[in-house]
Amino acid sequence: MEEMKDINGMLDLMIQPAFSVTNGIISHVNAAARSQLIGEGSSIHDYLVTGHQEYDDFTEGCLCLMLRVGNGACEASVTSMGDTNIFVLEQDADQAELQAMALAARELRQPLSNVMTVADRLFPIVGTEADSALQDQVARINRGLYQMLRIIGNMSDAYRYSKNTQSSQQTRDICALTEELFHNHRELIQHAGIDLNFTAPREAIYCLTDEEKLERAISNILSNAIKFSRPGDRIDAKLTHSGKLLYLIVQDSGSGIAPGMRNNVYSRYLREPGIEDSRYGIGLGMVLIRAAAAAHGGTVLIEHPKDLGTRITMTLQIRNNAEVAVRSPMHHIDYAGERDHRLIELSDTLPASVYKKENIN
Repeated sequence: MEEMKDINGMLDLMIQPAFSVTNGIISHVNAAARSQLIGEGSSIHDYLVTGHQEYDDFTEGCLCLMLRVGNGACEASVTSMGDTNIFVLEQDADQAELQAMALAARELRQPLSNVMTVADRLFPIVGTEADSALQDQVARINRGLYQMLRIIGNMSDAYRYSKNTQSSQQTRDICALTEELFHNHRELIQHAGIDLNFTAPREAIYCLTDEEKLERAISNILSNAIKFSRPGDRIDAKLTHSGKLLYLIVQDSGSGIAPGMRNNVYSRYLREPGIEDSRYGIGLGMVLIRAAAAAHGGTVLIEHPKDLGTRITMTLQIRNNAEVAVRSPMHHIDYAGERDHRLIELSDTLPASVYKKENIN
């Protein structure tokens, strides 16, 4: 009873809309959540848009899913505190932060594009020089440009993805697609001294898939895993399915996310600037991951098994009809400007030598 009073008191002090759920029933709602017409005594399943099965299976870690609130849907993160689960909802202010980043990215993209265009013309000439030290410097500059392109891309696309605008989805063999994506990443990741192992069902499983969002999610999950791993470590990934759900699980053996940062891992971009572990970056990669899961009717679960680093599980619904809007791929614009997606998304983790002239087109 005393523990419940502490939990309720903590919720009442929170600015974000938040509430607690015990045995599947909403047990306490703070003022911000009450203003959004979330009522005590209701079943949490009445509010779930995604994550019905995932929430029933949830025991620990941090789960991101979609809730139906008022006339719309919003994301919520769920953490466990004993027999009670704590839901924290996204706020309108969160979207405003992402929109501001997207506007800043728009202004930064053109100057960066100009620099990269000049570099594309200049570096092949410099690359013909026999001076290996000069070529190494060119590789470092290339890597820095790709890192900036990644940051700007994440700033602009996080807002677009989170708004859940019309999705470009096609029916694909999800097993073959994920096998191809992980295979394409494996060779590059080996340059960081890390081995990547991936397994998937042998049979074909066809479902509606947004290939761009799925690729961005996988790249960002792997990038995070590499950042917290050491040379010689291994990343294990697998795709499994149960009923109408696919489970994409990526497990690393690194140091894991610091305990003090685990509860707000889904909204790192809202933190106060300061000196901290640079591996956490801006935090927009997780926005892209959770948006990709939501676009496929799924969720994201982050767990920290004892002595096993971090495990991320992204679920996707197996859908093969017109449940979602499907846009013709003719309207697709490559977010990377036709540059190698892997070299962009993994630029914070790969050595500069990978960005030599012969490796980038």
